[in-house]
Amino acid sequence: MTDWAERARAVLPGGASTGSKRPDALYGALAADSALPTHFTRSAGCRVWDADGREYLDCGMALGAVGLGYADTDVTQAVQQALAAGNVSTLTHTLEVEVAEQVVALFPGSEQLRFLRTGAEAGAAAVRLARTITGREHILACGYFGWLDWNSDASGVTAAARRLVTWVPFNDGAALQQAMHDAVEQGRAPAAIVIEPLVHDMASREWLKLARELATQYGALLIFDEVKTAFRVRTAGVQSLHGVVPDLTTLGKALANGFPLSAVLGPRAVMDAARQTWISSTAASETTGLAAARAVIARHVAQDVCAGMAQAGRTMRDIVSTALQRAIARWQDDRSMPQPAPSLSALGPDVMWRLESPDPEVLDVVVAAAADCGVLLKRGAYQFGALAHDEESLATLAARLEAFPEHLLTRARSRFPHSPP
Repeated sequence: MTDWAERARAVLPGGASTGSKRPDALYGALAADSALPTHFTRSAGCRVWDADGREYLDCGMALGAVGLGYADTDVTQAVQQALAAGNVSTLTHTLEVEVAEQVVALFPGSEQLRFLRTGAEAGAAAVRLARTITGREHILACGYFGWLDWNSDASGVTAAARRLVTWVPFNDGAALQQAMHDAVEQGRAPAAIVIEPLVHDMASREWLKLARELATQYGALLIFDEVKTAFRVRTAGVQSLHGVVPDLTTLGKALANGFPLSAVLGPRAVMDAARQTWISSTAASETTGLAAARAVIARHVAQDVCAGMAQAGRTMRDIVSTALQRAIARWQDDRSMPQPAPSLSALGPDVMWRLESPDPEVLDVVVAAAADCGVLLKRGAYQFGALAHDEESLATLAARLEAFPEHLLTRARSRFPHSPP
């Protein structure tokens, strides 16, 4: 049996190029357990097969990048056709125009866009546009926007870059007003207010409306990062749910059902600033992502995809919550276990919910026990429903998690040894 985790650590810092897919991110303190899956060789629907051929029902759906399902037939056929026709050339493909027209038509107030490959790139492009238009540098921000310097406090990011962002608490109107007031008073009127409108919970309409009013009042741009929420909460994201229109929107993830494609979009007058600065990528208009997006948009036009994902997510959360409650009840009744039993919850909106516990090591045990049952859960946030989580798959999930309490206690006994009085 090949130790893919060991091979990966030898050539990939941390064992994976995607931070959330590193073994320590997947399993925490249990990352070295060779019985836990770290690499896959095949995926279909909502199922994944690891390098040893074991099959798992996946609740994380590629960190939310897949909304229809793995290897979805329509998407796969579209991508295969794009590849067969040649996916790149010195010219841009007609698909770039076609898909751009389709995307801007979905978002009221948007007229133009730029395609990129990742959500982080789209966010950086939006901030670049805001700074170009306003001539300002400072940013008010709330959410997660990727790894690039403008919004990161990681090692290697300059102090100068960090000073250009003021972070505000989620859904806190008073804090947002105060941050804007302080920035203006200090001569640092912001170029933009950048908001991720769903973090652990959905942002309120009132808070987003206040952000819209403050941005307009002080000459800043309002940017919504809908990388996780567009094509999931609603096809046109949280902005269409609450009726609050930003100046710029960033898209990614479920836009192309797991193929690398992102976009920044807005009114023509705002997007025209892209011609005054430099936002470009060799692979921005590579056709596989565009073909995938066209297939995804066609599905959203034909059916209420977001309602299907929400229903799947809700049922999935209820099944997992029931398994957690049963496991905690077993823990409380077992005097060989340390008491009291830990707090464990499945919380959050139907479309993207999270596992929660005040003790991170308990979450390590939870996801490991779920994997023992043939289920992939993401530590913490988020679990995502997909159309591929159909009735049969959700019934399989419930059946597999019947054994979850016993697996959890077995794992916990090893992790939290206890001598009863």
